[in-house]
Amino acid sequence: MGRTFCAITTILLLAGVLSGFVETPDNTPYVFPKLLFFPAMPTNANNPVTVEGAELGRYLFYDPILSDDSTMSCGSCHKQEYAFSDAPNPFSKGKNGKLTTRNTMPLFNLAWCNEYFWDGRATSLENQVFEPVRSHDEMNLSWVAAEARINSSEFYHKKFRLAFGETKIDSVMISKAIAQFLRTLISHTSRYDSLQMGLITFTKDEADGFVLVSDMTKGDCLHCHTSDADGLGTTNKFSNNGLDAFTDVHQCKDIGRGKITGATRDYGHFRIPSFRNLFLTAPYMHDGRFKTVEEVLNFYNDSVKMNATIDSKMGTAPHGGAHLTAEEKRKVIAFLKTMTDYSFAKNPDFSNPYKR
Repeated sequence: MGRTFCAITTILLLAGVLSGFVETPDNTPYVFPKLLFFPAMPTNANNPVTVEGAELGRYLFYDPILSDDSTMSCGSCHKQEYAFSDAPNPFSKGKNGKLTTRNTMPLFNLAWCNEYFWDGRATSLENQVFEPVRSHDEMNLSWVAAEARINSSEFYHKKFRLAFGETKIDSVMISKAIAQFLRTLISHTSRYDSLQMGLITFTKDEADGFVLVSDMTKGDCLHCHTSDADGLGTTNKFSNNGLDAFTDVHQCKDIGRGKITGATRDYGHFRIPSFRNLFLTAPYMHDGRFKTVEEVLNFYNDSVKMNATIDSKMGTAPHGGAHLTAEEKRKVIAFLKTMTDYSFAKNPDFSNPYKR
């Protein structure tokens, strides 16, 4: 009986090999931190995050192998100490020496997004990965060349086998690995988070500032920047916040979301960034026009412009802004500082593995 069983097993294994059987790796599911006061985290059933996949993605994120002359990585323009933004640069310089046309967005809490980039042109993290590598203004490498480089590396062959099993290494698999790493970049250890967990209490200025940003008759920020029992600090939607005045949509300097949807109502609309890590990610807005948080607050206070497609939620726009007093602005700044996550910016789990 034992010999018969062994013989049958051998035949079945051989048949599996001959029929294209693919080994499935024994992956370790990635354990995300326990998050209080966050919405439920969306998952991607086609690319579940594993320890092996995220580690592979981390190596790829920091490897200049994905740029044309192997001198620039994703981490070159997304620096951890600046919450994975390119602060203090308003625009990033690509491989051909040209500057990008929009400010480089920080990378954190991306798992909760449905669209990526300022205009939302990528509808998944996996799709988002494709663009900077092949963009002539950024890493300037064709994906055919990227695949060839990764396939010629025994180091990456081993890493991919651990993460995905014996499968072809192509652009899809590379993007999946990087996307897994990006999903692990969760900012949740700020002073604001400690308050939500009952570990600390706010100072009076911080508490007053929180009330001011939530008050529809004052800061009126809550429509776009969630901070009341929602730790994301953004709705992740798109908005025209009145940066520029125009009565005709054709006068809009950068049509933003409108280019993606084709709808004139979306002209001048851009993705709403988070309240989190503002003091690490200057300058601000899609065009990096404001150098400090104080400049941003001054804009919302007295310089909002009415225009043809302004967001209806901008309730203070008809009056030019919120018109807070100097004391109220100081308190708003005090609250916003509580949402800066310095631990995230130093977390060794997210750092460059080549610099250990």
